Amino acid sequence: MKVGLGAIHELDDERLAFVKQLGVDHIIVHTPELRGDGFWEFEDLVRLRTRAESAGLTLAAIENIPRRFYDHVLEGGPRRDEQIEKVQKTIRNLGRAGIPILGYHFMVLGVWRTGHNPVGRGGAKVTVYDHNLVANAPVADVGPVDDETMWARLEYFLKAVVPVAEEEGVVLALHPDDPPISPIAGVARIIRSVEAYKRVMEIVPSPSNAIEFCQGTIAEMCSRPEEVYEAIRYFGSRKKIAYVHFRNVTGPVPTFAETFIDEGYVDMLQAIRAYHEVGFDGVIIDDHTPAVAGDAPWGHRGRAYSIGYIKALIKAVNYYEGGK
Repeated sequence: MKVGLGAIHELDDERLAFVKQLGVDHIIVHTPELRGDGFWEFEDLVRLRTRAESAGLTLAAIENIPRRFYDHVLEGGPRRDEQIEKVQKTIRNLGRAGIPILGYHFMVLGVWRTGHNPVGRGGAKVTVYDHNLVANAPVADVGPVDDETMWARLEYFLKAVVPVAEEEGVVLALHPDDPPISPIAGVARIIRSVEAYKRVMEIVPSPSNAIEFCQGTIAEMCSRPEEVYEAIRYFGSRKKIAYVHFRNVTGPVPTFAETFIDEGYVDMLQAIRAYHEVGFDGVIIDDHTPAVAGDAPWGHRGRAYSIGYIKALIKAVNYYEGGK
């Protein structure tokens, strides 16, 4: 297992120095602002990669292409095929630029939260979701959309892009719907269960069709913590976990709050043991860390705490159960 820093939007000197000072060698860049009319240019991707390497870091993945790149794909709009061709171009450029993983989601309405309040330990600011507050939300302009329609859209997309990714040696890593509850504002959220993830893997069987294993969201959809460890073993043993978002929550939907990494619903040591058992050798990153006192806008203090905790968990498991 490798420890990485995620949710980096720009590779400025301060962030790159911060990563190295934590003893971390891998980064995942989140929705970089790059040129391109609906796709990312090869030259810019090469520059992004070499910028990381100049600081002694490995660019392990880019996650979340801008929504405008594939909004017609998500919504079934008239420019769907045109956008898919450009996503294919982005995938080709990623592969040829030496960037091995593209994380993406298939949420029409994106991530939902109902509050960002100082309800965490010691008054730390965390995000909160309470479905009771949105159960009667008006139907969104792009709705209503049912499960069957969303599955058809996703299948069309996967059948078009996964073969290109496999050809270029790129892994596509699908993030689950967060929160994993459906519908919201009349729009279906289909990646809301472990079984849904299994279905995605069967649509186009390929080493390039994989999972961005957001452990916090998986916990939100599981009624028992043991189901989280089982999911790690199921997908990890099949080499379907591209990388991991390592975070914790208070419990499953319909209501939850995000927590510090050392509290919450899931025993994070047990989770690391499960990754170890299946031989997972990818990158594990911090995710949605609570905002602590004195944090920079990009949350450096909270993230340092999470990274240190992840490193300690991995070291403990390696020590007691063997490994490197």
